[in-house]
Amino acid sequence: MNTQRIRHFLSIALVLLSSLAAHAAEPFSAETDLKTVRVFIFAGQSNMVGSDSRATNIKRYPPFVGLDAPQNKVLFSYNIGREDKLASNGWVALQPVDGVVGPELSFARRVSQSIKAPIAIIKCAAGGTTLGGDWNPDNPTGFKLYPLALQLIKSSLAELDKKKVPYRIEGFMWHQGENDMFDRAFKPNYGNNLKNFLARWRTDLNTPNLHFYIGELCTKTVWGMDNRTNMYAINVGQKSVTSADPLATFVPTSHDAVEIGGGTGLHYHYGTLGQLEHGINYASAYLKSIKQEPSAIRPLKSWPYAKGSTVKLFVLAGHRNMEGERAFTQELTALPEGGALPTDNSKIAFKYSIGGGFKISRGWETLGPAGFYSTFGPELSFGKALSGKVAGNIAIAKFTHSGSQINDWTPAGTEAIGRNLYPQFIAFIQQSVKELQARGNKVELAGIFYHVGENDMSFYPYRRDAAKWLQSLVVQSRKDLALPSLKWYVSQQPPTDDKGLNGIDVTANIAALANTDPDFIHLRAFNLPPQPEQLVITTQGIVQLGELLAAGYLEHSKP
Repeated sequence: MNTQRIRHFLSIALVLLSSLAAHAAEPFSAETDLKTVRVFIFAGQSNMVGSDSRATNIKRYPPFVGLDAPQNKVLFSYNIGREDKLASNGWVALQPVDGVVGPELSFARRVSQSIKAPIAIIKCAAGGTTLGGDWNPDNPTGFKLYPLALQLIKSSLAELDKKKVPYRIEGFMWHQGENDMFDRAFKPNYGNNLKNFLARWRTDLNTPNLHFYIGELCTKTVWGMDNRTNMYAINVGQKSVTSADPLATFVPTSHDAVEIGGGTGLHYHYGTLGQLEHGINYASAYLKSIKQEPSAIRPLKSWPYAKGSTVKLFVLAGHRNMEGERAFTQELTALPEGGALPTDNSKIAFKYSIGGGFKISRGWETLGPAGFYSTFGPELSFGKALSGKVAGNIAIAKFTHSGSQINDWTPAGTEAIGRNLYPQFIAFIQQSVKELQARGNKVELAGIFYHVGENDMSFYPYRRDAAKWLQSLVVQSRKDLALPSLKWYVSQQPPTDDKGLNGIDVTANIAALANTDPDFIHLRAFNLPPQPEQLVITTQGIVQLGELLAAGYLEHSKP
């Protein structure tokens, strides 16, 4: 795009923004300034760039359809890459760059749905770069990204000044750290370096109150397994800054989808779907900070159980497929009898903590879709399949973390102590029981329904130890819940078929647990519909997984 075309586009875009502000409806909140452009800065390394994503795949994910097209009301200025940089050289319409999906696409659409003021995005990102070196504001090395980003921001804002367009820098979205965790000097100093990084931006941009949003490194990638100690060190550094700085927010991202690649399916990058979800996380964090995040609560209008009656409590637990990573409510209407599943079922109370606590119900809600991004888990079809076939009342409590592995669930935990889930899991079950009792109901814990970790099946040392870890979880849970005969229904999809992994018969190892434990039921989910990618079950499969879990309970429960 030549200089004349850039100026022409900018003039049109700014007129459009001014018109939008002038004719905007009543603002969503007390914010009455609808002319000042809200400028957001996006910076970081490859998972901020959008590596291994493809704009042509956006249409596969119903909540994000249309984001491959330009967002003409959003201004965009960028410099992306290392040796071969892609630069807008001024303001353009927000759109995928070189067919790659960045988090700014979904962020912009989500924010624009909640605030009436115009927005603009400045992005500088390059893969394989470090905060200790490339992004170091005091002594930048390598690709010298700090001065490059500073120049990009200042020149972009200068264009707005020339056009006398009012603006304010509204937020800084940062996602980086994967490369610092491999450097012996950078890793232990990440927190200090990040603190200095934030301070310098506030000084150099003359924005002492600039709010930063610090994205968590995704533990669902292979690095969350073979580099969990290194990754945890960066997590500690990030949280040390966000806990001390009231204008810095830690943004969890480990529940986001991750690209499927290689022989085992494991990958290092979010990919298309994960990037789109990545942007929603930043948008939600920003909107929450300005008190604009809408509520998604589905409260029970009336308690569905008679006082004094017994409630059978079913606990669902697991990882990405128990969360329903790639099961979308929009696709249910195409399935036989699937159209009724998105409808809230007020006869079943539902409580959840999903994504490692990223989303938690406020008490008991009515059973219905509760995923992060118009997604749902097997609880919908599970509840439907049990209704009318189980005598008495049914309640469902769901606890998941798709960025975890089985060892995170064990009583022993791992060196990445921030990911140790066992204490939270047991406390979640105990609290669920107490809440039902406080309502005047007797409680029968009908069983724990756990879907075996998908990533664990794709990484040799984890696949080797999966059954051992699982057994330790089952045994200790019965002790801590004081239920020595507590039934565990463990479902397993076909493990990854890879030459390097097939020497471990993990299915036989889990079946051996069932052979020696009459209250351990092994459910083989080996006949689910074909899925387009390894590891992740899609909409139809998640529905059938819920039905399989229900059938397993009905077959093995006492008459």
